Amino acid sequence: MSPLPRLPVVLMTFFALSGLFIASGSMLVCAEEPLHARIDRLIEAAAGATVAPRADDAEFLRRVTLDLAGRVPSVEEARAFLGEAADEKRAVLIDRLLASPEFPRRMRELFHVQLMERAGDHDEWTRFLEESFAANKPWDQLVREILNPNADDEATRGAAFFLTKRLENYGQQPVDLPGLTRDVGRLFLGVDLQCAQCHDHLFIDDYKQVDFQGLHTFVSHATIRKDVTFPAVGEKLVEKKTEFMSVFVKEAKATGPRLPFGAEVDVPAFAKGDEFALAPDRKKNFAGKPKFSPLAILAEQLPAASHAQFARNAVNRLWWQMLGRGLVHPLDLHHSKNPPSHPELLELLATEFVSQRFDLKWLLKELALTRTYQRGSQFPSGLEREPHPDRYVVAIEKPLSTEQLLWSVLQATSELPRYQPTRDANGKTPPHERFDDLKKRFVAAFANPPREPEGDFAPSVKAALFLSNDGHVLELLQPRDGNLAVRLVRETDSNQRAELLYLALLSRRPSPDEVKAVDRHLIESGADSRRAVSQLIWALLTSTEFCVNH
Repeated sequence: MSPLPRLPVVLMTFFALSGLFIASGSMLVCAEEPLHARIDRLIEAAAGATVAPRADDAEFLRRVTLDLAGRVPSVEEARAFLGEAADEKRAVLIDRLLASPEFPRRMRELFHVQLMERAGDHDEWTRFLEESFAANKPWDQLVREILNPNADDEATRGAAFFLTKRLENYGQQPVDLPGLTRDVGRLFLGVDLQCAQCHDHLFIDDYKQVDFQGLHTFVSHATIRKDVTFPAVGEKLVEKKTEFMSVFVKEAKATGPRLPFGAEVDVPAFAKGDEFALAPDRKKNFAGKPKFSPLAILAEQLPAASHAQFARNAVNRLWWQMLGRGLVHPLDLHHSKNPPSHPELLELLATEFVSQRFDLKWLLKELALTRTYQRGSQFPSGLEREPHPDRYVVAIEKPLSTEQLLWSVLQATSELPRYQPTRDANGKTPPHERFDDLKKRFVAAFANPPREPEGDFAPSVKAALFLSNDGHVLELLQPRDGNLAVRLVRETDSNQRAELLYLALLSRRPSPDEVKAVDRHLIESGADSRRAVSQLIWALLTSTEFCVNH
């Protein structure tokens, strides 16, 4: 193939300045925009209004540290970042947070709540998630290990907890296999098929009964293995299709395993005695390993690169985590009557995520680099009315999760060293009684009930009373060697004292009026400076500004 002819210097200069092409010898190579630039172009083209200016450094620092490390910045981190003048410091900070050991812990906590919805905990599941995120395991691989866990692989066998917890009996109730079916559809495909179990969905034309029953066939033969002490899944023989009938239309139907909106998988027939790849062992209470494994097929088909709905759901949830609202919202109602706010953007994100082999860190970095993510939280002037959140004209306030709030309280009060669990020589994090007890208290006060998704900000009397009265929380505010309270008591300069307080709690410097208010409160408290300092910390700790990521 002959090389392209050389272009005139004027055109070459134009192309170089516009970023469209890069000269390579006599060839011209297209220089594609980075994903974050394309995201901003699509969002701003659809905004139809003036967008908020870029968040200041303090707001950005707090936001990205909460999102990627799961806590507020330390005083030292805040002072260093706010005092730095380098243009690229935001990108450097993003890279540093993604490379920090706090990132896999943050992702583990976030995805545990998202996937298990406070239904339970297990050490092996916790280790599986954290080690997966530490290794930046591709999302499709992680989901594949969850849907078809390998009990023989010690590194990943904890993934079975997603299924085994849902296969447990509660009292005299049967195993909630329909609930498991619903969760697989909601969490991995973004489709809530619950109302299509007994008939086609009454309000969503896209959701048919066969979609629920086909997905149900993948998981309905799964069982908990009793021959091992760790979470492990077995499968019963599948010898025929699942039969079902609509409660409205009395017409008998049947389906083999089938992903929603996809093709049915044939159920093969085996000669008697030839059904198992690994024969049952009754002495060990092991049901065997059938040659036809719906879970194996589910793990192959659902997280496949060619399965567009899997990729769309994944990027929509990551967008929601970073931006505060899904492009499709609610997250588990992807259907034609609830289209994405930005269809072209959703497809772009899904396509690029697949092309990057489901690299979570890569996508989170691109999202954090966008002007859209770095938008300020104050409404821009000149708008006649408040824009709808799905325009992303202004940063959306996000409630701190229970875990973010816990880590942030410990960080802000400088009590983290006394509570933080540390890894042992084997890389495992042993139980930390003080931390575990405090976490249970925070979960009881702030988390949603088990099996209820968490997302919207819902302040409650219970949470307010907890922050006001819980002895363990109030103890964090008392002056003690090395903590924030004692540093404030010992600081005599009013400006430095107010700055320390505000940087620790709100990651910003105080206004002149706030400096005066702090000083006035301490003066009015007289000799009881220890109590006055605790009151100041409590006031900021319980403020909306602290409890919301803005």
